[in-house]
Amino acid sequence: MNFKDLIIWVEKSLSAQKLRAGLTIAGFATGMAAVVLMNSIGESLRMYVLQEFTQFGSNIVAITPGKTETFGMGGILKTVRPLTLDDGEYLAKQKHIEFAVPVVAGNAKIKAHNRSRYTDVMGVNAFANKAWKLEVAQGKFLPNDDIKSPRSFAVLGAKLKQELFANSSALGQFVHVGSQRFKIVGVLAEKGQFMGQDLDDLIYIPAAKAMQIFNRNSLMELDLFYQPGLTAVEIVRQIKPKLINRHGLEDFTIITQDDMLKSLDNILFIIKMAGAALGLISLLVGAVGIATIMTITVTERTSEIGLLRALGFSEQQVKNLFLAEAVFLAVVSGLVGYLIVFIILIIAKLALPGVPVDINIYVLLATVVVSAIIGLLAGIYPAKNAANLTPIDALRTE
Repeated sequence: MNFKDLIIWVEKSLSAQKLRAGLTIAGFATGMAAVVLMNSIGESLRMYVLQEFTQFGSNIVAITPGKTETFGMGGILKTVRPLTLDDGEYLAKQKHIEFAVPVVAGNAKIKAHNRSRYTDVMGVNAFANKAWKLEVAQGKFLPNDDIKSPRSFAVLGAKLKQELFANSSALGQFVHVGSQRFKIVGVLAEKGQFMGQDLDDLIYIPAAKAMQIFNRNSLMELDLFYQPGLTAVEIVRQIKPKLINRHGLEDFTIITQDDMLKSLDNILFIIKMAGAALGLISLLVGAVGIATIMTITVTERTSEIGLLRALGFSEQQVKNLFLAEAVFLAVVSGLVGYLIVFIILIIAKLALPGVPVDINIYVLLATVVVSAIIGLLAGIYPAKNAANLTPIDALRTE
């Protein structure tokens, strides 16, 4: 029997039991869709997180107060020596460092005229907009004042400006951050969100002022932006001994973006694999369904098998016929499952344009191959039973 005849046989056999074949395909397709969907969600989530962490650039090294291995909680616990504004000034002058941005963050009440709201406050310096790629829509960013005694200027995020001043101009107006008054010198363009935080609902003030408001003697973080073409390892090797020399001991933690991305990537990979494992359970149920249906089919078509054997079909040929049916059911189910996921992902892409959606042709190919293998394995036992029937015994059941 040639391949064309095999296809015709499979088509006729499945057409004779449309409802049964349809239910089998639906069951297996659900399992395959679950596997593909969980894989796609995991990969899309991974791409989203990586995209979020690299929107401020990829040449970043963060320094936090406190030795993680010693204190366990970084900058939350007391350190031998705080991470200071002077440390930032010193490291900014080092070779290959483009910007050093001190960071002090907290939540405070922002009041302007008769409007007020609680929002996040970011204490930074004059280079934060260039380092973090913040676009100023109106006015200018914080001036490059004396780092320890800066003027009381502030820059508003686009959303915060709208909440406090609506459509009127905010430039030159005054706002109270906690108990201190600041003059607004700029308004940022819309930036969106970063890991769930609304970057448009922030107010930026000098780091020294933020340390006063939140009663801190140490920076929460110091971000170093280094020149392209260098690796984070080279920068860490350069700045670490110098900072140890300033502090007298290693009472700080250096975190590279590579470290953060690697940790997140490992976590997301585990989540992705866990989701795929759950989907595999559905896939296993679908495979059992195919095996069950094929076993029933062999039982119902015993006389047909006897006729084929009487006409001269060998055991291998009979086995191939039923294996072909099982593989066809599985492959069609896999394609249907992938099509369902493809439609879901397209809808998700239209509904959430900012979230990357992973639609990978290799996943389609893997779906077809895996479906065929599962169909082959599920059909072996029923096909073997069909091939083992002797012509006389099979015809006698008529």
